[in-house]
Amino acid sequence: MKRFKKILFPVDLSEVSPKIAPWVLDMALTFDAQVLVLFVARRFDHFSTVYVAPETIESFENDIVHGAERSLDEFIERQFQSKGFDRCTPRVVLGDAAEEILEAVSKDQMDLVIMGTHGRKGLERVLFGSVADRVVKMCTVPVLTVNPYRVSAS
Repeated sequence: MKRFKKILFPVDLSEVSPKIAPWVLDMALTFDAQVLVLFVARRFDHFSTVYVAPETIESFENDIVHGAERSLDEFIERQFQSKGFDRCTPRVVLGDAAEEILEAVSKDQMDLVIMGTHGRKGLERVLFGSVADRVVKMCTVPVLTVNPYRVSAS
């Protein structure tokens, strides 16, 4: 059986992320693995077509990245470091979530992706798509998806 030494944990920092973290921690401890915790912030360059100055958009994106970095550090402290696990690396990038997750798998030679699903249905799924679905279909390594609303907390 393959040993998972590098685990990618994409998060959106919503109420779902802390529900997935115990699964990641358990797998990381089981396999003595490193964890890359990835937050992907959406680019806003599409607003340049509505007469928003590119400098304003860039400044806003930078603010989002810096805020996300602080939030991600706090998340890692609460979910991992406070439990004695110190092999987490935070990363914040700008782009499309699924594309950036797949890029991190390739670039960082990840062995496993563990991510949550939101369980969107109907129009919401059509409008927002499913990041987890795209990652599962395109990923070159195993992907463990966890529906945070269907699993027990234990």
